[in-house]
Amino acid sequence: MSAFEGLLLGFQSIMTPEILLFMVVGCALGMVTGVLPGFGPPSATALLLPIVFLVSPTASIAMIASIYYGSMYGGTITAILLNVPGEAASVATGLDGYQMTKRGQGGKALAISAIGSFVGGFIAMIGMVFASSFAILALKLTYIDIFALALLALIVVIGLTGKSMIKGLIPAALGLFVGTVGLDHFSGAQRFTFGSPDMAGGISYIAVIMGIFGLTEILTNLGQKQLINFSANIGPTRVAWKDIRESIGSMGRGTVVGFFFGLLPGSPSAAAAFTSYALEKRVSKHPERFGKGAIQGVVGPDTAANALAISNFIPLMTLGIPSSSTMAIIFSALIVNGLQPGPLLFDQHPDVAWGIITSLVLANVILLIMALPLVRVWVSVLKIPTELLYPAVLGVMTLGAYAVNNSIFDVIVMWVAGLMGFILTRFDMPLAPAALTLVLGPMLEGNFRRGLSLGQPLAETFLSSPVAIGCYTVMIAVFAFKGFAVLKKLLRAYKGRGEAVAVS
Repeated sequence: MSAFEGLLLGFQSIMTPEILLFMVVGCALGMVTGVLPGFGPPSATALLLPIVFLVSPTASIAMIASIYYGSMYGGTITAILLNVPGEAASVATGLDGYQMTKRGQGGKALAISAIGSFVGGFIAMIGMVFASSFAILALKLTYIDIFALALLALIVVIGLTGKSMIKGLIPAALGLFVGTVGLDHFSGAQRFTFGSPDMAGGISYIAVIMGIFGLTEILTNLGQKQLINFSANIGPTRVAWKDIRESIGSMGRGTVVGFFFGLLPGSPSAAAAFTSYALEKRVSKHPERFGKGAIQGVVGPDTAANALAISNFIPLMTLGIPSSSTMAIIFSALIVNGLQPGPLLFDQHPDVAWGIITSLVLANVILLIMALPLVRVWVSVLKIPTELLYPAVLGVMTLGAYAVNNSIFDVIVMWVAGLMGFILTRFDMPLAPAALTLVLGPMLEGNFRRGLSLGQPLAETFLSSPVAIGCYTVMIAVFAFKGFAVLKKLLRAYKGRGEAVAVS
C-alpha cells in the first residue's frame, strides 16, 4: 500500500462524527490538564488513559493522540501568560513569551506560538508519512535485531536522563523487575507471585503507568499553594504578516531540530526546545533582544516541541519501540485494544495504523482552531480549588484502574506505583526509565531467550546481524560519552581541590 493510499484509508477510518467529537474532546482535555503546572504530556495521557476502555480502538487512539497534542500546547499557555511552565519544554517558550505578555503582547505570543506549532507538526507529519514506509523493512528484522534495538533504546534513555547513571539505573531496574512478575511464557512457571492468583497473570502496566505518572503528580502537588488568578490584558491575538515573515526561518529550524530529537530514544522535549532557543539566538542579527520579548524565542522552541511530538511516533509505529514515557502510555493504549505496535500494525490493521497518522494531522488543525478563542477558558482552570480538582481526578483514575481487569488488585497496583513514583521523585530520580523498561523488559527477555534456545555461542548468535552490530556500536558510544563526562567532572573537582590546598 502506497503512502497516498494509506492516507486515504486513514481519513476514511476517522472522518466520522463520533471520532471527530472524541478528538475535539481530547484536545480540550489535553489543554485543561496541560495548563496545570506539573501535569505535562505523560501525566495528562496517563490520567486520561481510562477513556480507551469506553470507545472503539481507532477512536480511543485518536483521542489519546489529541490529548497528547493538547497538553503540549496547554503548557505553553501558562508559560506565556503566567511564566508558570506546564511542562519542561515550555520553560524555553516562557523566557520571551512572558516578557511579551508584560508588554501587552501575550495574545500575539500565543498566536505565533500556535501557528509555529501547526507548521512544525504539519512538516513533521510529512516526514512521518515517508518514514512509515520503513515499516515494510522492519518486517524483515529478526529477533536478534529487535533485541538489539530494544536494548539500545533502554541504554540511551538511561544514559541521557540528565541525572547520574545510578539514578537512571534504579528506576529502570524496578521497571524490569515488575515486568518479570507472573507466568514465564517459555516454561509456564510462576515468578515472584507469592502464590497470589492476581499476580500470576502479571502486573498490569496500565495501572502502573497511571500510578507512576498521574498519581505521583497529585501526591507531589498536594499542599502546594493555589496559583494566582490571571486577570491581565493579553492584547489582540492578531499576527501581522511582518511577524510571520520574520518567524518563517525559526519555524523551519525548529521543525528540523524537533524532528530529529524525537527520533532519539528518551530524548526530552526540553532538550529540543532549548536547543532551538540557543540556535535562534545564535543566528539572530539581534541576539540582545532574546530574554526581553523576541518573537523568534517563542516560535523556535514551540515549533521544535511540536515537531518532536510527531516524530516520537515513528519508532513506535515502525518498530514497536516507545521512545519516551508518553509513547509508552500510547503503547499501552494500543495493547489494551488488542493491537501490537510495530510494523505488523500496518500489515494487519492498516486502518488503525493510518488512522493514527491522519488523526495527528486533524489534531493539529483542531488545536489551531481551539487554541486562541478559548485562551481565557483554559487559564480559568487554574482557579479551580485543588481540594475539588484532585478528588475528581483520583475518582476517574480509580475507576480506570479497576476497569483494566475489573479487579481491585489493579487499583492497589496503581496506588503502590504512585507511592513508588513519589519516592523516586523525592530522590530526584527520573520516572521515564521505569515506564520504558516495563514495556521493553518482556521484549528484551523474550528475544534474548529465543537466541539462547539455539544453543550457539552468544557472540555467534547476537553479533550475526549488521543491524545488531550497529546498535551495539551506538551503545558503546553512549557509555563512552557518559564516561568521558564523569571523568571530566572528576578531574575538575580534583583540580579545584588542588588549587584550594595550594591557596591555604
